[in-house]
Amino acid sequence: MNNISKLIFIFTTICISNGYSQTEDTTRINLIKEVVIKEHTSLGGIERMPDLKENVIYAGKKTEVIQLDKINADLSTNNTRQVFAKVPGMSIWENDGSGIQAGVASRGLSPNRSWEFNVRQNGYEINSEVFGYPETYYTPPMEALDKIEVIRGAASLQYGPQFGGLINYQIKKGNPNKPIAFETSQTIGSYGLFNTFNAIGGTYKKFSYYGFIHHRAADGWRENSVYSIYTGFVSANYQLTKKINISAEYSKMNYKSQQAGGLTDNQFNENPRQSSRERNWFNAPFNVATFIVKYDISKTVNFQIKSFVTIAERNSVGFTKSITTKDSINPLTLQYNARQVDMDNYKNYGTEARVSVKYKFFKKENVFAGGLRAYAGSTKRNQQGIGTTGVDFDLSLTNPQFGRSLEYGTTNYALFAENIFRFGKRFKVVPGIRLEYIKNQSEGYINTSSTGTLNINKKERQILLYGIGCEFKVTDNTNAYANYSLAYRPVTFSELTPSATAEIIDPNLKDARGFNADFGYRGSVKNYLSFDVGVFYLNYENRIGTITQNGALFKTNIGTSVSQGIESYIEINPIKFFTDYSKLGNVSIFASNSFIDAKYIKWDNPAIASDPTKSIENKRVENAPKYIHRFGATYTVKDFSITFQSSSVGNVFTDATNTEIANSTATIGMLSGYQVMDVSFSYKFMRHYTLKAGVNNIADEKYATRRATGYPGPGILPGNGRTFFVSFGVKL
Repeated sequence: MNNISKLIFIFTTICISNGYSQTEDTTRINLIKEVVIKEHTSLGGIERMPDLKENVIYAGKKTEVIQLDKINADLSTNNTRQVFAKVPGMSIWENDGSGIQAGVASRGLSPNRSWEFNVRQNGYEINSEVFGYPETYYTPPMEALDKIEVIRGAASLQYGPQFGGLINYQIKKGNPNKPIAFETSQTIGSYGLFNTFNAIGGTYKKFSYYGFIHHRAADGWRENSVYSIYTGFVSANYQLTKKINISAEYSKMNYKSQQAGGLTDNQFNENPRQSSRERNWFNAPFNVATFIVKYDISKTVNFQIKSFVTIAERNSVGFTKSITTKDSINPLTLQYNARQVDMDNYKNYGTEARVSVKYKFFKKENVFAGGLRAYAGSTKRNQQGIGTTGVDFDLSLTNPQFGRSLEYGTTNYALFAENIFRFGKRFKVVPGIRLEYIKNQSEGYINTSSTGTLNINKKERQILLYGIGCEFKVTDNTNAYANYSLAYRPVTFSELTPSATAEIIDPNLKDARGFNADFGYRGSVKNYLSFDVGVFYLNYENRIGTITQNGALFKTNIGTSVSQGIESYIEINPIKFFTDYSKLGNVSIFASNSFIDAKYIKWDNPAIASDPTKSIENKRVENAPKYIHRFGATYTVKDFSITFQSSSVGNVFTDATNTEIANSTATIGMLSGYQVMDVSFSYKFMRHYTLKAGVNNIADEKYATRRATGYPGPGILPGNGRTFFVSFGVKL
């Protein structure tokens, strides 16, 4: 027995002896075997998904689960550089210091509003329109999250259209042991930052609930970067019977964000905080509701159905011309020129039904998991409206007719299934299949001329995906894994629509197709080492581009790219290597590294086929750095911890031709690599109170992760300089 077990045994024996002191003849002491209860803990706040969760199979796939309560990070501004630090290969666009929208990608894909990921909250989609406009305008506040689940590549079989994988934001749940539990966190920081997060939740008999209200506002690090965001969430859960559980959730977000616009390279080098756009604004109201039924049919059969509806908008108003064009007062009218107004409305409805069955086969417990999906989405896109000449956020039109007006519709049905076959005690094989039906429809006009009206265009197709994964248990706490799965990405709405009357859309335009493959080794050694080291290969075919054909612009499938490389996460606690307890505290050191070789291997453009100087073959994929390295160390003693982190990212090209010297409008050109360092600490005291603080970008590194060709303003978009935050939290 260990010391704690001995104390419990002695204490129990004394209590029994004292309780029966008057009747010692009848006293009987039964000795039982020692029961040791071990709490599962992860090193550094990174876990792996279980084989099966909520009727979805994750065995054999590359997964990471970020535990938000076990990392030191600036959650008040959704600092994705820090939150995703231990997920190797995560490329992040850091031009949005507000944290309103997360822009992340992996394996050389574009981080643009995380559109290469299927992004979900509590298992249901929060993309704008996953089949036609997959950009994600809503990111829940990190303070409200319990975990973030990241599944690479092979997620396509369970979640459908994406090459990057899945990101699932898991909202906290109500305290299971109290009828009422309250949490609050108040943060102040640089450039007028104020952030308030307040949550309440609990459990009473068969009913549990959770809700939060969040608000964040700041002036922004750059000029003309004021923002204000409000987010709310409520969930209710009722255990109807022993086998049936029903729940409902509702999320609401609204914000107003001033867009500072891009800079030329000279402006960026001179002063990255400057801005020549003060009249550009962005707004994206978001509403999503879901209803969930879980039914434990038996000990081996579980059924779950999720139905969700999303009603959201994307609104912008601003002066969107090239950064070299000054936004100045017209001398004739003595007013600014009219701004452009663009407005999208999204209405999406979906239902996913999933079942899992555990069954015996050759005396081994195998698992089947599959389901059905039905989805309908509609997008109304009104663009090029003539707005006001004012400065503030105002979506009013001076002409009621938009310059472009389009309506898109999507219908989707899917059938999918996977199965875990166990061979012996150590080996698992997981084959899977997904059959997808998609119908897109579009109509409207692209300009107000007599030739600008588009006929109703419909596109239907069936897509079959398949894959296989396997996992071999090398030791009790380590395993080797490998998987291969087909993936696809539907033709987006913008690709289905001619940008001008002179552009022709290929009637046989194909969805992007390809596959992901992983092979790695992961696990832990006792309580001092955690690791996941692997290689990947991503084939991305049928990339879409515009070429000149018969004197006209022709939009068609013209390219193929391949991304391959190494992803490595290693974390070690050197003190625990020698002892489980130290009065001096503990040190955890991590290294998250990725090496990415992302290149075009095919580019069928007849206009440049005879000119080797313009060939895109063997050119690097745009926005894909050759390496992403993040290192950090955390020192913990009692209730105090401090974390230092360094992020180092290689240079990137921003166009497929790999232009090095920026053009005059700064929309293309290489972006230099950079290194950013952060420090943050946390101190818990008097059981209920927490003090957090940190400094982001300690060295005030001047860097940029993105060039914009359109909104939020053409040009180079700088990352934030040095900022600080201080948070005070209470949990009761």
